[in-house]
Amino acid sequence: MSVEMQALKMEAPGETAEVLADPYLFRIRDLIYRASGIFQPDNKFYILENRCAKRLEANGVSSFYEYFRLLTTSARREAEIRSLLNEITVGETSFFRNQPQLDAFRKTVIPQLVEAKGRLGNRHLTIWSAGCATGEEPYSLAMLMAEEGQGVLRGWTYNILAVDINDNRLEQAREGLYGDYALRGVTPYFLHKYFRAKNGQQQVCDEIRSTVTFERLNILDDSRMVFLKGQDTVFCCNVLIYFGGEPKRRVIQHFHNNINLGGYLFLGHSESLFGINNDFRLLHFPGCVAYRKMSRKPSPTSVI
Repeated sequence: MSVEMQALKMEAPGETAEVLADPYLFRIRDLIYRASGIFQPDNKFYILENRCAKRLEANGVSSFYEYFRLLTTSARREAEIRSLLNEITVGETSFFRNQPQLDAFRKTVIPQLVEAKGRLGNRHLTIWSAGCATGEEPYSLAMLMAEEGQGVLRGWTYNILAVDINDNRLEQAREGLYGDYALRGVTPYFLHKYFRAKNGQQQVCDEIRSTVTFERLNILDDSRMVFLKGQDTVFCCNVLIYFGGEPKRRVIQHFHNNINLGGYLFLGHSESLFGINNDFRLLHFPGCVAYRKMSRKPSPTSVI
């Protein structure tokens, strides 16, 4: 066994050398990357193996070779790739997860957008949550905007587009039903005002759910991304960390093309545009950063 193979095995003790050497599992990894931009690093290969194993069992095949052929030559290959991506893209989120970011959105971004768009007679805001998972982020944003409905957003309309590649998570998001773990960041005030008890859990109220539209979207799908113009703010948090360099650049360029002049982009706390895109202006807020689309070539940084 090579030194590299030994290192992989130490990081994933449950794997076998046969799995690590199976060329068709590597081909499946490449197929996932081409389809979604998601890259499974070698030290996380056991996760890929485990999730592919579920699809092997579901399809009644016994080897990665057979499964690769199903993914590439079967008449149901597109449906199966979609099912595989449902297994691969399993993430964790919660309500009000990044409070400094949400504070910046509510206290600075919304008022600035209202001022700029109001001067043009446009009293509508469009927010985009990319990689929305089970819906906690877009619903959190919707609650904050509802809070401003009697303040800076009085007389304004708004909508939130929430997209994800995982069908199962989108189904949960549309239902808007959550348990204690997802609600751990919700204050009693927001819980009482915007949730209703249902079957031992809490469901987001109809008023909030009506402002969010959930759609399945692969953000690497150029043919669809080009039609999502007119966004005032895009949230894409903890999504790009799974992407390779070229897919990441493509997605960020789409965001830049689709965000209105003066609009904002928020990423996860461990993500940045350094070395990826220089077309946004970096802005510093208390506890977080954001990016803004400006009319001229931005300076490297700006402090708010």
